[in-house]
Amino acid sequence: MPFFSLFPKCTAYSDSSYCGAHKWLSEQKGMQKERGEERGYRTAFLVSDHQFFHGAADKVPVLTLLHTQLPAPPLTAAHSAFKPFHQRAPKLKMESATTVEPSVLSNQSSESCAAVETTTENQLFAWFYIVVFVLALGGNGLALWIFSHQRGVFSPANVFLVHLAVADLSYVIILPLRAIYHFTGGHWPLGEVPCRVVGFLFYVNMYASLYFLACVAGDRYLAVVHAVKSMKLRQGRYAHIISFSLWVLVTVSMAPLLVTHQTAQVGNTTMCLQLYREKASRKALVSLAVAFTPPFLATLSCYLLIIHSLHWGSRLEPALKLRALRTIGAVMLIYVVCFLPYHLSRATFILGYSHPDVSCQTRRALSMANRLTSSLTCLNGAMDPLVYLFGAEKFRSTLKRLFCEDKAGMSGATSGDLKGTHESSLSAKSEF
Repeated sequence: MPFFSLFPKCTAYSDSSYCGAHKWLSEQKGMQKERGEERGYRTAFLVSDHQFFHGAADKVPVLTLLHTQLPAPPLTAAHSAFKPFHQRAPKLKMESATTVEPSVLSNQSSESCAAVETTTENQLFAWFYIVVFVLALGGNGLALWIFSHQRGVFSPANVFLVHLAVADLSYVIILPLRAIYHFTGGHWPLGEVPCRVVGFLFYVNMYASLYFLACVAGDRYLAVVHAVKSMKLRQGRYAHIISFSLWVLVTVSMAPLLVTHQTAQVGNTTMCLQLYREKASRKALVSLAVAFTPPFLATLSCYLLIIHSLHWGSRLEPALKLRALRTIGAVMLIYVVCFLPYHLSRATFILGYSHPDVSCQTRRALSMANRLTSSLTCLNGAMDPLVYLFGAEKFRSTLKRLFCEDKAGMSGATSGDLKGTHESSLSAKSEF
């Protein structure tokens, strides 16, 4: 419907300001049509302008003319002509007007500014996941095999390390799917449900690993600083109860990821937003802080107290002190390399990506940083065997039997030999 036909004709009973505006629009109609035809453009289109009814009691939007072909002075005159009668503007039928929601525009803008990897970058991401998959699968598989063949009572530290190995194995099984995503150039060919499951397993096992590392730190603290007082608390059955409780807590917390839509169609490409959590939501900052900050601060505090105790009051042998410090260093290295960069980058991504003043180039940089640091979290599965090596005496002694004695011609490393490893719960040596 043409814009001018939306207004009733000026009559003898009409307001003078209304008639003035109607007359002005009538005069501009011919001029605009003539100029538009000369330039090959549409003469006009309709927009919803809410500035003209500011202060009006009925808050009814008025359709105004967007002068794309006219210079600035006529547009200014149109605005001044509308102002006197905006409160008495008739209620207009708006079937022909199209309203674009701001959220749609924001989503389109975000998609156009998303990080798009080159072929080389996709290949690097894919092969990185394949290498980490092989290393993590071998290291954690070997750890589970060694722990499962141990005889006797498990120490709390070994219980937590077993659950940590399970979390790592549950996580690394999704890495080939991430590799497929990048081998296909950022296209997700597996559908909606696998996308949700991959994201769910990623976050469940990442945060399970964080909390199990914190449990290992807490157990180290009790064993070194309060060795005698903590003997009743540091028992395997209590460690199992804590571990299963953590699994339930983390699984329930991440369950909403299984019921929300996580794929997006961009042309002929299907994106799995769950792989790198590219939905920037301010609410996610709360869950991000709650999931990461407590285990990180607990781990850091425990190890600082252990270092202080080893330096000032511990009677441990120098070799055992060195082994304890290596365990602490391995855990903190995992935090600094794998988890801390991701959570800092993720918080920056959430705060900056959806901000209206952020440029498209900055959004692409934030998105790429989010993906890079997300891939670094995968190294956790490959680095955790260092914790097993320094933190579990049985694991370390079994590796010596498997690799060192075989080279010396003593190939007697069987499952029966594993029971020969002595670990006294009353000795600090058993903790390192």
